Amino acid sequence: MTRTLSRRFHSAILLWMFLVFALVPGCVPKTVTITVFFTDTIRYATGGPPFEVAVSRKVNADANLPEAVLLEFFKGPTAEESARGYEAITDGFTGFSLLEIAEGIARVHLTGTCFSNGATYTIAQPLMKNLRQFEQVQYVKIFDQTGQTWEPDGPGNSIPACLEP
Repeated sequence: MTRTLSRRFHSAILLWMFLVFALVPGCVPKTVTITVFFTDTIRYATGGPPFEVAVSRKVNADANLPEAVLLEFFKGPTAEESARGYEAITDGFTGFSLLEIAEGIARVHLTGTCFSNGATYTIAQPLMKNLRQFEQVQYVKIFDQTGQTWEPDGPGNSIPACLEP
C-alpha cells in the first residue's frame, strides 16, 4: 500500500513538473544554434582545402556565443562526426582560460601544454575560423599557456611561438 501511494505521489509530482515546464512561458530554456568548425582530416590528408568543416550545436540562448563556440570546439566532434574524419586539432591545448573581444580583436588564452611538432596546420586555423565568424571579430590573437603570443598588440592575427612551424 505504501509503495502504491509513493508511486502515485511520484507520478503526480512528475506530471506537475512537466506541466509547469511545458505550459508556462519562459520556463523552458531557449536555445540557439551555433556553428563550430573542426578539421576535416580526410580533406587535409588529400590536400583539398578548405580543411575546416562546419557543424551545428545547440546552446543556451543566453550564452556568450563566441565563448560557447570555443567550449564546443574543445569538447570535440561527436562520434558520428569523428567517423566522418572531423577532428579538433588542439596541439596539446585543452581549453581556454580567457576570451576577450575588444576593438575587433579576439584574444584567447589557451590552457594545456602546447606542442605542434613543427606542423604547418595547427589549432590556430580552426580557432581563427571559429572566432572570425562573429562580426565583432576581425583579428584573433592566440596566447599560449604562459600568456605569450608574437604580436599581442595592434591589428592583425598572432600565434604563440610554440605554434610556429
